[in-house]
Amino acid sequence: MARIELRNVVKRYGAVEVLRDINLDVEDGEFIVLVGPSGCGKSTLLRMIAGLEPITAGDFMIDDIRMNDVRPRDRDIAMVFQSYALYPHMDVARNMGFSMEIRKDPATERASRVKQAADTLGLTALTERLPKALSGGQRQRVAMGRAIIRDPRAFLFDEPLSNLDAALRVEMRLEIARLHQKLGATMIYVTHDQVEALTLADRIVVLNGGDIQQVGSPLDLYERPANKFVAQFIGSPTMNLVPIKGRPEGVTLADGALLKLPHLPDSPDAIELGIRPEHIEVTDQGDLSGIADVVEHLGSDTNIYLNVEKLGPLMVRKHGNIPIRPGERVGLRIQPENVHLFAPDGSALRRASPNMAA
Repeated sequence: MARIELRNVVKRYGAVEVLRDINLDVEDGEFIVLVGPSGCGKSTLLRMIAGLEPITAGDFMIDDIRMNDVRPRDRDIAMVFQSYALYPHMDVARNMGFSMEIRKDPATERASRVKQAADTLGLTALTERLPKALSGGQRQRVAMGRAIIRDPRAFLFDEPLSNLDAALRVEMRLEIARLHQKLGATMIYVTHDQVEALTLADRIVVLNGGDIQQVGSPLDLYERPANKFVAQFIGSPTMNLVPIKGRPEGVTLADGALLKLPHLPDSPDAIELGIRPEHIEVTDQGDLSGIADVVEHLGSDTNIYLNVEKLGPLMVRKHGNIPIRPGERVGLRIQPENVHLFAPDGSALRRASPNMAA
């Protein structure tokens, strides 16, 4: 396995700077997920680690050895792409073992490694099938098996589940989690799907516009976002934002209501309040009220989209089936202990919770 370091890494295409001053340490055996909107540079960063894109400036190291100029084949890194890229005329066993075949490794060793990888990925009964006889999830397993057989120092995944349907994505997400637990390998995984990020990662790296916005555990990013971008990017449904004015005893909402924040003795710099949909209570004795616009009954949860006078739209998520219909007036209470406050530059101010560090 491997420890990976990125030091002041920059990527430019001519005058266009795609990644700026990227600093990141990936510990041996850690599962890191890179997330961000399209065009933020996450796949480019992964390709630079693999050696498929040159690094403009900075240093990329594996176990303290600088790898900037090392050829991709000599970095001992396996990459699983969004496309399965299987040879259509080769069966599963040969597809998985082809890298050993072209290295002219002994056939007995190749067969042993293929069997081990097939057993690990549940492909034992499929080794004689051609790719056209496999489902999408099975093809992705073969692509993963091809990477496992190399016994690399690190695995790179570039949106490997984006071509699968919803059910297969859940199944393969579990397979990847089990694979990491079984191999204990260093893995770097790129996705735009935050559910994958939150469920798979030891730590998440949030990128935007070529910059790292925040690095932390899934819970850290969810509960203590560094700025408004991270707060809205992490979490589904997205966080509600409403304009406020800071007061010594709390904040004043646009409708004039005072929201007391006893654990934030002073918040004069705050101009926006963030609150996640699940942290707004539906109650007859609420601080606010709004008219239900759209109600989504999901079975396990109910999403309520409301129009609140002077505040604008708010979205509330409640567990279970809540008997609310469009057009009804709904009382709301914001949980002060779960409020996020943001400064004019978008940076997060100290959380209004006695259990959160400043």
